[in-house]
Amino acid sequence: MPDSRATVSSDASQAVAVVLATTEASDLRCSAGTLLDRLTGQLATLPVRDVHVMARSSDIIHVPGGTHMIGTEGPKGLADDLRRVAKAARSSVGPVLVVAGDLVAHTEALAMLVEHPARDTCALVGGKDEPPGPTRPPVRIEGRSVVAAGTSFHEVGETNGTFRGALQVGVPDLAGFAETTETLAELAEAGGFGPMDGGEVPGLLLVGLVRSGVQVRAARLGRLHADRMTAQADADVAVPRLAEVDENEARLDAAVKSDDGFFATYAVSSWSRHLLKPIAGLGLTPNAVTGISVGLAALAAVWFSEGTRPGLIAGAVLLYLSFVLDCVDGQLARYTRTFSPLGAWLDATFDRVKEYAVYLGLAVGYAAGADVAGGGPDGIWALAVAAMILQMLRHMIDFSYAGARADASRVGAAWTRAAGSLGRTDSLSRAAAADDAWTGGGNPILWLSRTMEKASPTRWFKKIIVLPIGERMALIAVTAAFFNARVTFVALLVWGGIAALYVLFGRTGRSLSR
Repeated sequence: MPDSRATVSSDASQAVAVVLATTEASDLRCSAGTLLDRLTGQLATLPVRDVHVMARSSDIIHVPGGTHMIGTEGPKGLADDLRRVAKAARSSVGPVLVVAGDLVAHTEALAMLVEHPARDTCALVGGKDEPPGPTRPPVRIEGRSVVAAGTSFHEVGETNGTFRGALQVGVPDLAGFAETTETLAELAEAGGFGPMDGGEVPGLLLVGLVRSGVQVRAARLGRLHADRMTAQADADVAVPRLAEVDENEARLDAAVKSDDGFFATYAVSSWSRHLLKPIAGLGLTPNAVTGISVGLAALAAVWFSEGTRPGLIAGAVLLYLSFVLDCVDGQLARYTRTFSPLGAWLDATFDRVKEYAVYLGLAVGYAAGADVAGGGPDGIWALAVAAMILQMLRHMIDFSYAGARADASRVGAAWTRAAGSLGRTDSLSRAAAADDAWTGGGNPILWLSRTMEKASPTRWFKKIIVLPIGERMALIAVTAAFFNARVTFVALLVWGGIAALYVLFGRTGRSLSR
């Protein structure tokens, strides 16, 4: 069977697209010809090196740059589709994008997958306000990841999103993905998925990724559209509807984190998006914005070291502006898609440097005794050092837990593939285990955490109580401006201590549930 390739670029680091034109809906008409023509045309505008089109038909379908691959019908056809996807994954040196040929989507929606600088494993998902269906398999999203996925054969508890037929597999996950996909092909050939047709291949691949323990980033559509078609009437409505959304504005919206802290969400992100276009127009990079943020924090520390009321107020204002830019550098990186490992490292490192510089400035100013609110040494350095050590311990807990989860995921992926549990829906499957974890599985700590996620007030409480960086910067600025450094450090130690115990208690409970 010939391989269809529309060569777009010779850059081996770019994605390879596998278009699954295995449903008749791929031939539905639109202004660009067929939906398949429209989709391959969109891919030609994106950083995609090769486009492989897989179809099942006795007729050869011509697409820009080549012709399709011919397959068969029934379980053998489903298995054959999966094996060809596995073959593409094994031979690729860049990420692999898998997309349904009957998908009508904004180009920006596809760009969220292939243009993301992380080049990671991700799936295009819609919100919970749009009910799941045959062309919208259910998923459950936790944080920024898809933690459970379904098909007509695999159920998902506590559904809060839908999969829209496009996913990308990052290079580090390709080998495991190919192995999992071949396991799925064997199950399909044996009739293990019942009367599942080729149109469910994208959803089945997502199930395989999630159940094998791969971390799948949820690329949320927001205002953008992406839907699979089943009839000409659907396509006649869906294609013109795309023009109703300004893709550039949607890109601005997507640059702002949807799951940020309370202070960052309402005191910064509510207006900082308006800075992105002007900053991008000036040619500033995210790293340059990070540098300006560091400079403002250094000035804030200098003003704090004055120990006077005007100095404390000026330092508080500069600290707030520094935090604004600390948010903007990440937003700019997402808007311009110019992430880099160096930028991520600098951002994380300078967050600590800025915070500890501010501690130093506050302690120097208070020790000088110039503050009209009262000052002097009085053990201020012990408080400053204690606050610094507490923050270091909290960061250590965060990073060690993240590392442990990553290790557990790799072990779980190997176990799942070895056990061949990808096709089961009984209590031994990963899906059942994930649902058990979601509802608490008899663990009261985890049950309470999940329950709190369901209501907005308690969900915000969970975010605030852990004293994230936004809340810390606000706490420092307010207490310093209206009181003095001693109050600032005592507040950091009290709230930070509660946050550390909360996080340690919660993560211990989560670990015991696994």
